Order: sequence, then C-alpha cells, then structure tokens
Amino acid sequence: MNRARYRKHRSTASILLIITAIAAAVLIAAAVFVYFAGIRYMRYNYEAGYIKYFGRVDENGDPLSGTLVYESGVRAKVNLEKSEIVYSNGDLYDGPLKDLRRHGEGKLIYAGGDVYEGSFAEDKIDGYGRYTYANGDVYEGEFKNGLMDGEGTYTWQNGSVYTGGFREGKKDGAGKFVWNYGDTYEGNYRMDQKEGHGVYTWKNGDVYDGEYAADARSGQGTYTWANGEKYEGIFKNNVMWGEGTYTWPSGRVYKGYFENGVIVRVAGDSGEE
Repeated sequence: MNRARYRKHRSTASILLIITAIAAAVLIAAAVFVYFAGIRYMRYNYEAGYIKYFGRVDENGDPLSGTLVYESGVRAKVNLEKSEIVYSNGDLYDGPLKDLRRHGEGKLIYAGGDVYEGSFAEDKIDGYGRYTYANGDVYEGEFKNGLMDGEGTYTWQNGSVYTGGFREGKKDGAGKFVWNYGDTYEGNYRMDQKEGHGVYTWKNGDVYDGEYAADARSGQGTYTWANGEKYEGIFKNNVMWGEGTYTWPSGRVYKGYFENGVIVRVAGDSGEE
C-alpha cells in the first residue's frame, strides 16, 4: 500500500517536472525566435518622463516599427520607415523622430480636426508653424512648449485678425487687432488684455489715443469723436474721470473735473473759456 502511494507521488512529480521543462523550453525557444526575428523591448528615459517601445529593430538595434507606450498611458503605433505615428486616440503624426520623440519639421493631424504643420522639439510643438483649428481659426507664427509664444498672426473664421506678440498662448506685447466689423486697436497687450499705451479706432470714426489698464481706457488719454468733439484728460474704466479738457467744434472749451463721464462743476467756477 505504501509502495503504491510512493510510486503514485513519484509519477506525479515526474509529470510536473516534465511539464515545467517543456514550458521552459517553449519560453526559451520563443525568446530565441523573437531575438533573431529582430524584435526588442526598449525604454527611453527623459527628464519629462519615458517612452516604452516593443517591436522590430534594424541591424543596428534601432527601432523600426512597433508599439509605443507613454508614461501618461497613451499608446501608439510607430513606423520609422514611414516616419509615422498613429496614436490610440486617433491623432496622426507624420515627420522625423529623435529618440522616439517628434523632432524637426512635421505634421500633426488631431482626431478632432485640428491640424498643425511646423517645427517640433522633444515631442512638443515648438518653433515656427501653422495651426489650423477645426472651427476655421488659423494661427501662424512662433510656438513654445505647445503654446503660441513669440510673434504671430491669429485669424478668426469670422474675419477678425490679430498680428503681434504672444506669450503662453495669449496676446502679449505690441500688436494690432482688426475686428471683422471695422474697429481696430494698435498698441500693447498683457495676457490677452489691452494694457499700456494704445490707439483704438472705431468704424464710425471715433478715436481714442491713450493709456489702458486691465482692458479698459484708464489713465491719460485723448478721445476724439467723429463729429469733431474732443476730450483730453484722465479716464477710468472707459469713462472720463478726473481732470480734463473738453473741446467742442464751435471752439467752446471746458477745463475742469469729470466724474463717471460727466462734468462736475465747482461752485463759482464754470470751467469754460
């Protein structure tokens, strides 16, 4: 009885050993096949993350075509022979790569319909290029870290155009904005708002030449109406507010204090000349 149990246990152990040996042999054979078939796993580490690669390599061990897995979890199919990356979200890149990152002059077509053609650096839109939005807007100019940054021109699909400086994706610095309805502004911007000196010309002929703060006429300025009237003085939040001079086409002049856009008369002083 004990001998039968011993033989049974030895038989089971032998079977397990044989299965393990066969599995190991299969794995070794698969590894040898993968190696000689030119398939490799690689990991590229960067300061801003990493990219994993699994696929075919050339005779020098450099990637040819395979799968990319980014630190963010995004996956993509890459074909360096065609200089092409197809991302899992539907985006498509056509252009040169450096260490599996977009680098140089290329084209990126987004699944949502946006298209960028221009310079890339270390996988980011960086340098000079043209970005066409799905809604019809177009920006052509300088980029930095994927954002409009530097000199460029943004054209809205409705016909409005801004040409000038950008910083971190916003209008910043000297520039000119021409609205599709005829108004124009030429002057300084800070983070998408008019700031500093500028000249705003309305379609009807009115002109403001002066200081802006937080996108509003504020500070010293001159407003000239199309009918010939003119105010020179202090503005606050787009209205005359402070000391100023108002001149009528007839030659009549008022010098004095204004508040909330209207004359504030001081008792005994008409302010008129």
